[in-house]
Amino acid sequence: MYPEYLVEPMRAELTKVGFEEMKTAADVDNAIGAEGTVFVVVNSVCGCAAANARPAARLAAANDKHPDKLITVFAGMEKEAVDRARGYMMPFPPSSPAMALFKDGKLVHMIERHQIEGRPAQMIADSLVGAFDQYC
Repeated sequence: MYPEYLVEPMRAELTKVGFEEMKTAADVDNAIGAEGTVFVVVNSVCGCAAANARPAARLAAANDKHPDKLITVFAGMEKEAVDRARGYMMPFPPSSPAMALFKDGKLVHMIERHQIEGRPAQMIADSLVGAFDQYC
């Protein structure tokens, strides 16, 4: 677990643009299990989250066509919520950061850490926007 003062600004990067934080497994179940589209960001303190993942998520969320719900869980903080979100992302192995798009509870697009590292935020956002355009 990280000190809250350390992760608060990282949480705010997403919540200030409309992402809702999931703190419990039940929160995750209710969000992903709902009808419609849900974009999940597994946030983290790592450098690639700051340089690539969070900026990409913000760019993609601003697209005209976007998911019904934007949610986030924070790796190293709310373990129960993170574990539940990762369970929905199977068969992909746990990674953070990571991003997933669900439609009617089914995983339809996944971006793992190795697809985030070393790629510019705009390239990641373009992949997300393509998925949003297709599924949302």
